[in-house]
Amino acid sequence: MRQSEHYRPLTPRLALNLAAPHTWAASVFPALFADFYCWQQGLGLTWFKGIMLLAACIFLQSAVNTLNDYFDFIKGADSADDHVEVSDAVLIYGNVAPGSALILGIVYMAAGAVLGLASCIGSGMVPIIIGIIGGVVILIYSGGPIPVSYLPIGEIVSGFVMGGLIPLGIAGCADGEIHWQILLYSLPMIAGIALIMMSNNGSDIEKDRKAGRRTLPTCIGRVRTLELYRYLIVSWLTLAVVLPVTLLGPIGFVSGILTVFLGGKIIRKQLACTLEPEERIAAMKGIAMTNIVLNGAYTAAFAAGFILEVLHG
Repeated sequence: MRQSEHYRPLTPRLALNLAAPHTWAASVFPALFADFYCWQQGLGLTWFKGIMLLAACIFLQSAVNTLNDYFDFIKGADSADDHVEVSDAVLIYGNVAPGSALILGIVYMAAGAVLGLASCIGSGMVPIIIGIIGGVVILIYSGGPIPVSYLPIGEIVSGFVMGGLIPLGIAGCADGEIHWQILLYSLPMIAGIALIMMSNNGSDIEKDRKAGRRTLPTCIGRVRTLELYRYLIVSWLTLAVVLPVTLLGPIGFVSGILTVFLGGKIIRKQLACTLEPEERIAAMKGIAMTNIVLNGAYTAAFAAGFILEVLHG
């Protein structure tokens, strides 16, 4: 372990790197989708609340990223040999005290919680309960004796919490009700976020086995992981194109059109990904771009549906 006198101070730039802005699509698009869904469906979500909840989701995503880096570092699960970018491994390359990262993660979580609670004023207990569930998952996702991220359920838990509970919570903030149907329309978000984790874990199979992690890819192997990975990408693509049309009608084709024009090459490249350790950086960049294209196009369809509702009065 390095001596504390060799640690660098946690600068704003390093704090931002720990927050990992390149991963924020995993929280931004579920929040934006939920905002536009609520506005298009007339659920009564104010613009101010929508913006506050978006900011809360970004802070909570930053907390997840920072705490995950902290716990992986102190457990020795991350090293310079793991094919990670320098800017994406602050505790490895930045010489930052792990304790500073822990405090920063707590600060990010507190900021997200305060913004979320402020947005729930007047909406009853439904969004608060949903937020508490999400907060508990954040804490046990990377921390505790057996973190969720070390188990075969990591992909589905991360996908459901960020891709499903964020929209469910935002819809709850709109009118204090539970809108279960939004979970159906959140499936593309759930799939995209789960695939981010699968990209990471699929590239880390050998390292995770040595560390004693029981992730889904370590349990089923790279060949079956790749089969499932490609099946999920195709399913995700199908959902992102079909679901908007079922709810919004012809304006929902916006998602398919944008996907064809913006995402064809990116999606094909991701389908060809092998998830080998040496390709880890490319795989993570690729799945991030695929999320931006697919879930961005999906969100744009709901934004277009909202605009059409406004124009038609």
